[in-house]
Amino acid sequence: MQSSEFDKFAQEYAALHRANIAVSGEGPEFFAEYKIRELRELCSSLGLLASTGRILDFGAGVGASVEYFRRHFPLATVTCVDVSLASLRIGVERARGQAGFVAFDGERLPFADDSFDCAFSACVFHHIEPARHVALLSELRRVLRPGGLITIFEHNPLNPLTLHAVRTCPFDENAILLRAGTLQQRLTAAGFHRCAVRYRIFFPHAFRHLRPLERWMKWLPLGAQYYVYDLR
Repeated sequence: MQSSEFDKFAQEYAALHRANIAVSGEGPEFFAEYKIRELRELCSSLGLLASTGRILDFGAGVGASVEYFRRHFPLATVTCVDVSLASLRIGVERARGQAGFVAFDGERLPFADDSFDCAFSACVFHHIEPARHVALLSELRRVLRPGGLITIFEHNPLNPLTLHAVRTCPFDENAILLRAGTLQQRLTAAGFHRCAVRYRIFFPHAFRHLRPLERWMKWLPLGAQYYVYDLR
């Protein structure tokens, strides 16, 4: 994960992303919000909703998730961290004080141990060299309080539409997609021990009337994206 790789796309990220996912029939807003809505539902199902006051958005980029954190976690303090200074500057402008933005050197998170109740990452780790995953996941574990929740969303390489989108995306030119089982193994190596996987986004916009069925399909490894979660 090189800061220069995303600095060069920071200004045009939204337009590139919108064009790239047009085949799904949805815009970036849909994909950004569903993750935060899913996170809220997960926190509720785990009995954690009342204790998610400090949320870390790891690899937040230009802050695309901030609006939805404010909507679904209105009482939380959100901290966005990224290696791209250009992206963070844009994030500060668009967030208008609704979240904190902190630069990250790509090695050690600039926070004390046990600083957060929830660590969240939205399709970031496929941009990071695989050899560095365990160390960064260990950092996320360090800054997460005991009993805190980690939730890592990623693209599913078993889904053909996802593969097409990644292969045709300029800022994904160096991406290495991760299977869910691989990410589980790396979280386990970082000290998490009960990692679970849920798959998401099975139906494009044209079949959106079928999306209520997805709540019973989260075990099926064909969704466009998935997330792995665990408690510290």
